[in-house]
Amino acid sequence: MMASFKLEIVTAERLVLSEEVNLLVAPGVEGQLGILPHHAPLMTMLEPGELMIRKGEEEIYWAIGGGFIEVRLDKVIVLADACEQATEIDVERAEAAKKRAETIIKTQAPNVDMAVAEASLRRALVRLKVADRRRHKYNKPT
Repeated sequence: MMASFKLEIVTAERLVLSEEVNLLVAPGVEGQLGILPHHAPLMTMLEPGELMIRKGEEEIYWAIGGGFIEVRLDKVIVLADACEQATEIDVERAEAAKKRAETIIKTQAPNVDMAVAEASLRRALVRLKVADRRRHKYNKPT
């Protein structure tokens, strides 16, 4: 039996997940963080990116909009600005958001905060990457 730890993913709107998992890979501000059972306590910021959870042989992917992670002795808590599982992502909406952000950045539109446009583009790209993983997972040749 593989060792596990309690993982909670929380947004301002809801408790997204509360389960036992074997591994968490999260987008830390200084690079990818791999969290295994009995990890040393820590607290750090997360960037927008892909969160991967392994439960046994199953890998589950989530798109997060940044936030914080706290590793405690008894559990790991991810406080995410936004969080969507691959199955929840509306690909058409993410594509539209990507195109809007790219247009704003390309045209250097006046009165637009480029940092906001670039953050919007990063979020859309993460959502598309996570959604694409789901498509490839279920469309593998047999």
